[in-house]
Amino acid sequence: MTATASDFDLAALGAAVRTARRARGMTVEVLARAANVSAGLISQVERGQGNPSFLTLRKLAEALGLPVAHFVQGPPSSGMVVRAGQRKRLHLPEGDLVYELLTPGLQGKLEVLRTQVPPGWTNRAKPFLHDGEECVHLLSGRIDVVVGGDRYTLDEGDSITYEASRPHWYANRSTEPAIILGVVTPPSF
Repeated sequence: MTATASDFDLAALGAAVRTARRARGMTVEVLARAANVSAGLISQVERGQGNPSFLTLRKLAEALGLPVAHFVQGPPSSGMVVRAGQRKRLHLPEGDLVYELLTPGLQGKLEVLRTQVPPGWTNRAKPFLHDGEECVHLLSGRIDVVVGGDRYTLDEGDSITYEASRPHWYANRSTEPAIILGVVTPPSF
């Protein structure tokens, strides 16, 4: 799957951050302190000039009391069916990581994501940690999943289920993208 500039509209992201910040009566400086990022970075993001990392998006979302999925681009869902060409997407250019939301939204009890993990990508330095239970199924490629201190190598067709409240991270040590299907309950993205 090749990502295009429209997959990650920086202007739309900036508008979403600014709207959420203003709706909460926060100044740029207050949000910066709450998210532990610089006010300059937030200003750049809000003007559509910044290219924030996934960690920065997580920090902003937490400080605003929103799920990261609030920033995912795509048309609004119209019911139970999510068409292949109409998935909400988050493309993070810094690592060419692509998330696609397969569930209509995050209002239910279940979240399903399709994630393209590029060769060489890892979040070892910044593991994921959130409430709930998570199941990862590898659709293609090969990927390492580390939960707590235990490493598991998944090959195509393998799955792993774990408590998401334990620090977990992924590493694609291969030369090919890995495509994973992640199921999380309750939704936390």
